[in-house]
Amino acid sequence: MVQQSQSYKNIVIRQFRKNLPAVISVYMILSIFILAVFADFIANDKPLTCVINGERYFPVLKEYGVKFGLTNWQKELHNADWQKIEYDSVIFPLVPYLPTSLDYTARFHSPRPGHWFGTDQIGRDVLSGMIHGTRTALAVGLISMGIAIIIGVILGAFAGFYGGIIDILVQRIIEVMMTIPTFFLIITVVAFYPGGGIWLIMVIIGLTSWPAVARFTRAEFLKVRNMDYVTAAQALGFTAPRTIFRHILPNAIAPVLVILVFGIASAILTESGLSFLGFGSASTVSWGSILSVARGATYAWWMAVFPGTAIFITVTIYNLVGEGLRDAMDPRLKK
Repeated sequence: MVQQSQSYKNIVIRQFRKNLPAVISVYMILSIFILAVFADFIANDKPLTCVINGERYFPVLKEYGVKFGLTNWQKELHNADWQKIEYDSVIFPLVPYLPTSLDYTARFHSPRPGHWFGTDQIGRDVLSGMIHGTRTALAVGLISMGIAIIIGVILGAFAGFYGGIIDILVQRIIEVMMTIPTFFLIITVVAFYPGGGIWLIMVIIGLTSWPAVARFTRAEFLKVRNMDYVTAAQALGFTAPRTIFRHILPNAIAPVLVILVFGIASAILTESGLSFLGFGSASTVSWGSILSVARGATYAWWMAVFPGTAIFITVTIYNLVGEGLRDAMDPRLKK
């Protein structure tokens, strides 16, 4: 039991828990994740549940079923204006609007009851857009860095394990990739392929973010490839892929997690900047796209304050978690 309590994993967890800002940031990230998952139940123009002519419906759940082909939804109800139906009883979400809900009579309304974060130039509710925008922020960060992790770990692992010509080749590729300005590359590609949407942005961010992951993975493999357990695995006749991915990688992946967290923050900031400049996806609501409206309406302060604050807080908490992990993994802090 004493040995288990002194394992590297437990030491890292103990050190991380001493970092109060990082711990608070983890809970905030979990809150954002929950908000993204349940966005349709928090901000939607359809009722959570209602009774019409004595029959109970769950419109939001039905819409989920239609999206995934699981249920048949009555056509007249699927296309209904849910704000004008006469209900026997009804429960709407906390924010009874979708980001696409239009109210031309409430254009550029400042924050007030009913529209707590105000509205934009065509009457869309800003709070609803902020809530649904969490999905875009998380998707951009996780998917783009997922692509970067897969490419970076594989190339870095093979470079560090085999060395020689493979290592030299991978390092040259890394050096070339690090000279490519991600932001301007995305602007160029989106200009040529405007229909690519948010997925194109995520893929490009991922394809240009892997060099840092590869460098850290390579360094860790160079450090551990001559250790006794690796020599024992090779002596037992294990194949190179099994030795790499079953024995070395689990012991070399920890620093990559730090790069992952910092990379998610960077990806969110990149997408927000692109959307602010008008290079994001027109069909996808994001904090950057909401913020971009403030460029042409400086008097609509709420269009800048709320999405700007959300971007700042999200990027900050990811960076705090990354710094907390980095400090917790520092061997000098193991006490």
